[in-house]
Amino acid sequence: MDTSICPRFEKAMGILSQRWTGLIIYQLTHGPQRFCNIESSMAVSGRVLSERLKDLEAEGIVKRNVIPETPVRIEYSLTEKGLALEPIMKEMEKYAETWMEIE
Repeated sequence: MDTSICPRFEKAMGILSQRWTGLIIYQLTHGPQRFCNIESSMAVSGRVLSERLKDLEAEGIVKRNVIPETPVRIEYSLTEKGLALEPIMKEMEKYAETWMEIE
């Protein structure tokens, strides 16, 4: 009898359960943002944010867009794969508003 969880579900949970990843995705559901905006919206270190964004880019969830201005501007946005997570993020938001107490 196979008692393992679906490998695809397990992989998805592994990605989303990394610290800060869910919050980064949630933040990007509001549209493209610069690194400094994401960093200032949550108490995450620049090093960790950079790592998470690279991981999410490697997974095809986040797109890094270099805007050729002076100085160069970089924006992060959700890809089609990332935007598919938006309904999940909205449901988590509803769940949190209903069931989570702030201590």
